[in-house]
Amino acid sequence: MEDAIREIFNGVWKERKGTKPPVLEADSLLLETGLDSLDFAIVVARLEERVGFDPFSIADDAYYPQTFGDFVAFYKKYSSM
Repeated sequence: MEDAIREIFNGVWKERKGTKPPVLEADSLLLETGLDSLDFAIVVARLEERVGFDPFSIADDAYYPQTFGDFVAFYKKYSSM
């Protein structure tokens, strides 16, 4: 799951920013990655196409991951459902 997320993040970064994407560590703050809300919407839409679900629409409560690790964990949590 982490590899798919990283691949899609990097692809969106390259398309939208035209430069080499930043290195993502588990503790990388999403707000500091350089992607804006539209970019993340694209990431989530592409992930839904790839993995077949959107955890943000499945979750009962609103959730806003702070770090890349949080984002990956959120997807992993719902991948088993």
